[in-house]
Amino acid sequence: MQQRFDRLVERASRGLARRTSRRGFLGAFGMVLTGSALMPLLPISRGSRAEAGEPAAPGTGKPMSPKASASDPNSCDYWKYCAIDGFLCSCCGGTSSTCPPGTTPSPITWIGTCHNPVDGRDYIVSYNDCCGKTSCGQCTCVRNEGEKPMYRLSLNNDVNWCMANDNPNYHCSVSVIMGVAGK
Repeated sequence: MQQRFDRLVERASRGLARRTSRRGFLGAFGMVLTGSALMPLLPISRGSRAEAGEPAAPGTGKPMSPKASASDPNSCDYWKYCAIDGFLCSCCGGTSSTCPPGTTPSPITWIGTCHNPVDGRDYIVSYNDCCGKTSCGQCTCVRNEGEKPMYRLSLNNDVNWCMANDNPNYHCSVSVIMGVAGK
């Protein structure tokens, strides 16, 4: 049985060697490698992930009530959080725009444009990861409005921006208003 299998494999290998060249094989193999390396650059629909994400109530890790307010900074529905992804610093000892004590904001950020329903204006919001402590684990908020694929890093919220800090541990995220968006 073993000899038959060996002969079959040998015949198949010799037949393949007669029909192909090393250069042709290496060229095809190189195209496959290049194609697989470029796959992450293709646009990806993240809509289903956004619908599945449920914000957590402060300090509980349980989903927030549907009555969460767009004016409550501990709510994932807070108007400034339209493009945030992570734990809300307002539930972790900080505020919606300042990092908790013992953490430092990452010098690199992602941005979004959020609509304030109170004054009816759009604002440019910078989202900063606060770094230096282990993850807060409270008030998870995943909102992907306006998020772009990974090849537009400044508009993507799935990157750990703490990689630029001395201590790359991610703790939570804040939203800082940069200015009014022009029309």
